[in-house]
Amino acid sequence: MHILLLPFGSSGDVFPYIWLGRQLLARGHRVTMITGHGYAEQARAAGLAFVPVGETDEISAMARDPRFWTGGQGAMIYFTTAARVAVATLAAIEGCGGADLMIAPSAGYGARMAREKHGIPLVTVHFHTVTFPSVYETPFLGRSLSWLRRMPPWVKRILFNLPHKLERAVLPLLRRACRSAGVRAPWLPMHWQNSPDGVLVLFPDWHAAPQPDWPRPHFQWSFPLEDLGAEIGLEPELAAFLKEGPAPVVFTPGSMNPNAARFFEVALEAVTRLGCRAVFVTSKLSQLPANLPPEVLAVKYAPFRALLTHTSAFVHHGGMGTMSLAYQSGVPQLIQPLTHDQPDNAERLVRNGAGLSLYPDEFTPENVTNSLRRLLEDASFKTAALSLAEKVRATPAPDAMLSWLESRAIARARS
Repeated sequence: MHILLLPFGSSGDVFPYIWLGRQLLARGHRVTMITGHGYAEQARAAGLAFVPVGETDEISAMARDPRFWTGGQGAMIYFTTAARVAVATLAAIEGCGGADLMIAPSAGYGARMAREKHGIPLVTVHFHTVTFPSVYETPFLGRSLSWLRRMPPWVKRILFNLPHKLERAVLPLLRRACRSAGVRAPWLPMHWQNSPDGVLVLFPDWHAAPQPDWPRPHFQWSFPLEDLGAEIGLEPELAAFLKEGPAPVVFTPGSMNPNAARFFEVALEAVTRLGCRAVFVTSKLSQLPANLPPEVLAVKYAPFRALLTHTSAFVHHGGMGTMSLAYQSGVPQLIQPLTHDQPDNAERLVRNGAGLSLYPDEFTPENVTNSLRRLLEDASFKTAALSLAEKVRATPAPDAMLSWLESRAIARARS
């Protein structure tokens, strides 16, 4: 088959598709990735064909926008950008000369337009629970919406089906895109949230159990663990640093977060108070405090699976890709959730006993110092983290999941 992968977002959104592409290549399929220009090198290094979306890289520009990393505006920017690039995404799909299956997130409006226009089967992929909230086990959408979880299911069902501010912002953009492509637009964007051809759930049931109102047909598997470690190893300087002394604490605010200067200032103060070593990981080294001490090493990128096996604790933003790699490594975590799925991920981490969470207004030198001291000194966190690592390692091979994906294309072709 010729299978198109259409990730949308930052590295945490794209890397799982690279993992999926590797698995599909091993099954003998031809795989093309269609996304922002900035991921061409990583996709091709994994053996995938690559097609960029549009003449300009709006997708990577979105992830560099400071507002994308804030609680109030992140989702709005994400979905409105998806609607703006829908026509360019459709053009990229049409330029591939035919496909047997598309795999895209819920914001893959261009892929859904290709399904409606050309009949190409589409599977919607969910990496986190917030993209299809259940009225039974409702994801944690942040402190301002904590009241929602206390509502009875029938009230939540009504609320979830009402158009909201985000829907009203996306709808005119999506209607314009559909009109230009000759595709009938949905009544509301939420009606395109999940493809009728199938939904792939890529997190395990111990992280979030399936609910009666999840879309059907769906297939739930586990975390797609990808950090480009097959192509990018530990830098020699980092490898030497890890061998020189006690296991450090690792800090990262997200792959492209441009608002992390305060995060690293607090991190430096906390590790100084604790007297421990640290590794700071950020693609934007300009955000780091000046004159870092010898006990702190800064790197632009590191494959987390290789790095976290040598660390004592992990402080990060709570993106699903980052958190799942930490689960696999069995390291206690401290999450500073910002937006998107991160508050729900942080709450589930705390519920599992493998870490702690501090919101940005709580992320102070004193609180971070005390939280890290708890993670490093209370053995229960390490015990819980190792227990979760065993669950991740017990994940079955992806063959059944890949067979299900292939069946979606066959079922659509027959119909």
